[in-house]
Amino acid sequence: MARRKKKPEPHANHERWMVSYADFVTLLFAVFVTLFAMSQTDKRKVEEVIASLRESFGYAKSSPMSKVNVLDSTELSQIPAISPPASRGPMNPQMPFTKDSKSNARPRHKGDEKDFRNARAALEAYLLKNGMQDKVSLDITRRGLVVSLKEAGFFDSGSAEIKVSSYSLLAKIAESLADYSNQIRVEGHTDNVPINTRMFPSNWELSTARATNIVRHLVSYYKFEPESLSAAGYGEYRAVADNGTAEGRAKNRRVDIVVLNEEGEKSEPQDFRQAVLPPSPGGAATGDQGTASARREGGAHGAM
Repeated sequence: MARRKKKPEPHANHERWMVSYADFVTLLFAVFVTLFAMSQTDKRKVEEVIASLRESFGYAKSSPMSKVNVLDSTELSQIPAISPPASRGPMNPQMPFTKDSKSNARPRHKGDEKDFRNARAALEAYLLKNGMQDKVSLDITRRGLVVSLKEAGFFDSGSAEIKVSSYSLLAKIAESLADYSNQIRVEGHTDNVPINTRMFPSNWELSTARATNIVRHLVSYYKFEPESLSAAGYGEYRAVADNGTAEGRAKNRRVDIVVLNEEGEKSEPQDFRQAVLPPSPGGAATGDQGTASARREGGAHGAM
């Protein structure tokens, strides 16, 4: 028999590890690409946030400072943290005074038509300077000075929460009205578009909640006496424009701050404790009737 030829022994493959290594490097590269993509700042969103902050602190949209350079994530991380200023109101807006700063108290007086005209002129100049004419309208009526806050500038649609971006404008309005001891009615209004949510079953609740939040804002963060403020909600039933058009509905969605003159204050409820008649000498029944009558009068005023 012929002898079989011996096959040479195969050489050991010392390079097989490179396949696994290449797979590992590829996966590692994919991870770093993903992390890099996630770390990129959305410049458009940052610009929107900065623009909102500038507006809330009183900068005009058309000012030269409105053009901002958006920093990337590396530059942002190098900016040192800034300690917030002392509390001056909700979210620290620019407020001239707060409820607790008694040292800033100013004498108050009964505002008349001349005072109202001066306040209106000052507010109109501020609105024009800061490009906010579309957020507030001002008028002097038979009842007094009416500062009308339009929904778009102060509330989101279907919401009663005051926008943070409107705090600086509310501060200016409060400063303009703080010198007057007149009664102030805050009246909420809506358009005729129905609303039916858990919080606001109808426009009555929405308009009342908005007016109440403005009152609470003025009382909590400014030197307004609660006794001089009242809130009312009229829903869609005190329209100032045609609800048949989008422009008209926008005008109707508002909250009116009405600084009442002497004639307007006559329609305001008085101290009900003084309105209750004392019992007559003839018996307690007359006194009860007087008390019931006063209560009925109070209920009628409250429903207005």
